[in-house]
Amino acid sequence: MADLADLTVATAGERLATGEASAADLLDAVIRRASLTEAELHCYVTIDHDGARRAAEESDHRRSRSESRGPLDGIPLALKDNFCTRGLETTCSSQILSGYRPPYDSTVVARLRDGGAVIVGKTNLDEFAMGSSTENSAFGPTRNPWNPERVPGGSSGGSAAAVAAGSALAAFGSDTGGSIRQPAALCGVVGFKPTYGLVSRFGLVAFSSSFDQIGPLARSVADALTLFEAVAGHDPLDATSYPGTVPEARPSLETGVKDVRIGLVRELSGEGYEPAVTAATNDMVAQLEASGAIVSEVSLPSFAIALSAYYLIAPAEVSANLARFDGVRYGLRVTGETVEEMMARTRAEGFGPEATRRILLGTYALSAGYYDAFYGQAQRVRTKLINELANVFEQVDVLVSPASPTTAFELGAKTQDPLAMYLTDVCTIPANLAGTPAISIPVGLDADGLPIGFQVMGPALGEARLFQVAAEVERLATFDHRPEILAAAGDRL
Repeated sequence: MADLADLTVATAGERLATGEASAADLLDAVIRRASLTEAELHCYVTIDHDGARRAAEESDHRRSRSESRGPLDGIPLALKDNFCTRGLETTCSSQILSGYRPPYDSTVVARLRDGGAVIVGKTNLDEFAMGSSTENSAFGPTRNPWNPERVPGGSSGGSAAAVAAGSALAAFGSDTGGSIRQPAALCGVVGFKPTYGLVSRFGLVAFSSSFDQIGPLARSVADALTLFEAVAGHDPLDATSYPGTVPEARPSLETGVKDVRIGLVRELSGEGYEPAVTAATNDMVAQLEASGAIVSEVSLPSFAIALSAYYLIAPAEVSANLARFDGVRYGLRVTGETVEEMMARTRAEGFGPEATRRILLGTYALSAGYYDAFYGQAQRVRTKLINELANVFEQVDVLVSPASPTTAFELGAKTQDPLAMYLTDVCTIPANLAGTPAISIPVGLDADGLPIGFQVMGPALGEARLFQVAAEVERLATFDHRPEILAAAGDRL
């Protein structure tokens, strides 16, 4: 019998329903897995042993009374440490929030608790979700379960690595420029970014408010959909929350792709893409076509400059959002002789190099004399990209591409070259600029045994078609490989 820590959410739910396993058993399994892997991987910033145990016991009591709250009742999940969790430290992996315990739950956390989910702990991330490798954390990097000398991607690297390693059955992250999909690709799990506004951002510590979106990381496409369904829906506490009906995607999981129009994005290929990634992408496209999909190559010229636009707009929003961390209201305070000196010293010591870099970039882009040339122009590019996508989605149902131009790179390989690091998000950023849904599905391994992710992008509110294609990709790929760290653990598992 498979280790409980390696189950999908769906299979774990079946075990709970039949009494083959309890919520306490599932929690014990993932905590045991964490005890074997955390010293090397560092997926978590905090493991909430007491809170998770109470939640598991309460779930088992409910189930004994036939009062299950749904598919996540008793399921051990991890949360990226930029979700506010009442009474549990929320740091965004930054010294400036070290010790901060929010007095409230984010809407997503509240909905998960209401559904009976067992929150194992808070996962590591690039500071304030700014990064693509989880090396920017104030508490040290997370490592990739497939090869601990490689990065797990970022910024939701802790969440992706925890799911891959089995120290959570699934997890939630935030995706601002690819921070769910890129680490999902590098860690061999499924990562889904919903349409902007379908999942409430209330209680998510803001990075870039017009881009940020919460989504799941899971071991299967069906699990990702289950997690999404549990937290999606209008929230009056979030002014950007979509007030309409959440798209119904579950029926589409079994329909196949016959006559589905698929566009392969020309601009997301070529120089800078590893041959193994290109080969895996082309092979999957060919398999989709053989399964009845209608495939064509499409061109979106704005994709070629999307990265530049993103790295002007997002830092501008960072400059505004991170102004609140001043040593006055919460988190770190470094003393000074005046209020101004206290604020300056707090921010200088509290923020790491990447957060500081983006604050400065954003402040410059918004400054008088440069606003229109930089921020204004970037917003025009964003509008052009949105219009191009709207036009192309009249011709095709979904777009496909690699989820990352490379597989996991070595720790430290790009930390001294910010531009090289930023380029790792080139495939994922367009969906954030447009606010459209996108998902990464693992489709194979490269010659070094590292996972390759395949991205499917849909139009706004196009989740049903997106999951239809993603489910077929998953069936065709039959990805069932195990990370190196699990093979190395051997009999200890």
